[in-house]
Amino acid sequence: MRKAVLDTNIFVSSLLTRTGPTAQVLSSWRHRRYLLVTSPAIIAEIRAVLQHPRIRRRYSITDEEAEELVTLLEQEALIVPGNTRIPPVIPEDPADEQVLACAIEAGADCIVSGDRHLLNLKVYAGIPILTAREFLDWLEKE
Repeated sequence: MRKAVLDTNIFVSSLLTRTGPTAQVLSSWRHRRYLLVTSPAIIAEIRAVLQHPRIRRRYSITDEEAEELVTLLEQEALIVPGNTRIPPVIPEDPADEQVLACAIEAGADCIVSGDRHLLNLKVYAGIPILTAREFLDWLEKE
């Protein structure tokens, strides 16, 4: 089964737009079309973003929705430590490097992101970095 690491923005976007490509990426995971891999650092970032007051006010994300997503990840995703050290490759946003570390540690087949810093890399350590739409197309080729 293919393994994919999803960037935080994919999770958040899936809650904001329940019918778009990011929601389809999560739906594909729930239907066991790929193995979702994450790390404690990514889960912590998801939790922090979803608890941010500006996000809560603007998008009406409830505590229950946020916790439901985090619990689902903790129970159903493959969690790797995410401790692999990588050389600095995204000086504009070093926090994005935790996604790269997770993917390397997991031996992921791809990374899915909407973040331009990651997408600009296109490939890291042989791991393609795809948009949600590209990932869905990639799954269809299976």
